[in-house]
Amino acid sequence: MRWPVMLFAAGFGARMRHLTADRPKPMVEVGGRPLIDYAVDLARDLPAATVVANLHYKPDALQQHLTALDVQTILETPDILETGGGLRNALPRLGAKTVMTLNTDAVWGGSNPLKQLSEQWKPDRMDGLLMCIPPDRAVGYQRGGNFLIDPRGRITRGPGLIYGGAQIIKTDRLSEIQTQVFSLNVLWDMLIAENSLYSAVYDGDWCDVGHPEGIPLAEAVIEGRNV
Repeated sequence: MRWPVMLFAAGFGARMRHLTADRPKPMVEVGGRPLIDYAVDLARDLPAATVVANLHYKPDALQQHLTALDVQTILETPDILETGGGLRNALPRLGAKTVMTLNTDAVWGGSNPLKQLSEQWKPDRMDGLLMCIPPDRAVGYQRGGNFLIDPRGRITRGPGLIYGGAQIIKTDRLSEIQTQVFSLNVLWDMLIAENSLYSAVYDGDWCDVGHPEGIPLAEAVIEGRNV
């Protein structure tokens, strides 16, 4: 199957402080490369039909960079739409009702999480499949867990696994949400209520690069060093 992939790249990077004063967070360098390149690598490792990134904060350099990588871009203006609104806005470009999405502020130290998701995707019973991280594999993560998982793999809210920023999601229910700007948490809560949101558990280390202290930690994960 050829997957359409949405890269979330529109955020302000507020936790990066001085590093994002003159550039968007996805262009901050990690290991000598823009952070977003690691997400593009994961998408291009799939038989991806289309890769689309949403832009908002300081978009010009990022748009030029992604165009050279054959990634389509869509500018959110005048307002940023958050993850749910951003995904719905990009659906005409993605061209499918079931898509993968990937945050661009993390580094994955095991297998390709998008491939792992595709191998575990069961569309007959799943409306969403989130890639989650055990807390002891989450490097540099400074917040609590997001989800609890039952024996069948279905998830509910609770202080357990950490959402790593990769998922497969059916998008048809997005049309039911009336607001323009909204988080994908709104859609997830709809699916949790219907027992159709599931979790895969990542098989390697994962590093949050949403704050400056995450950069050297991510570089250690990339190099395979203990952190």
